[in-house]
Amino acid sequence: LIAGFVIRGTAPRRLLIRGVGPTLAGFGVAGTLADPKLEIIRQGETSPLATNDNWSTPVSPLTSSAAELTAAFTSVGAFALTTNSRDAALIVTLPPGTYTAQVSGLNNTVGVAIVEVYDLP
Repeated sequence: LIAGFVIRGTAPRRLLIRGVGPTLAGFGVAGTLADPKLEIIRQGETSPLATNDNWSTPVSPLTSSAAELTAAFTSVGAFALTTNSRDAALIVTLPPGTYTAQVSGLNNTVGVAIVEVYDLP
């Protein structure tokens, strides 16, 4: 799953980006992606600027904590993600440009997922 988005203007934007699979089952969606991995890639580059797998267990210094992400979900009106779910989410500050948010299944698994991009206040 690939979603493109553009940041216009001259100032960087702080964004919440999510790759949701398992939590969708609670909304009646069948066949959800069990373990989505989220990658943010700037146009013209090959290496991800940011990645996340399992939103509530960040593994790098650049990954937001579960508390920061939960507060961001609330601030933009996004539905909550189940604690310890394997959904992916991150907060990034990106300069103007064209980007993709790519969601893939860990270990090449498949299923239904959504990508969400929110502008944070």
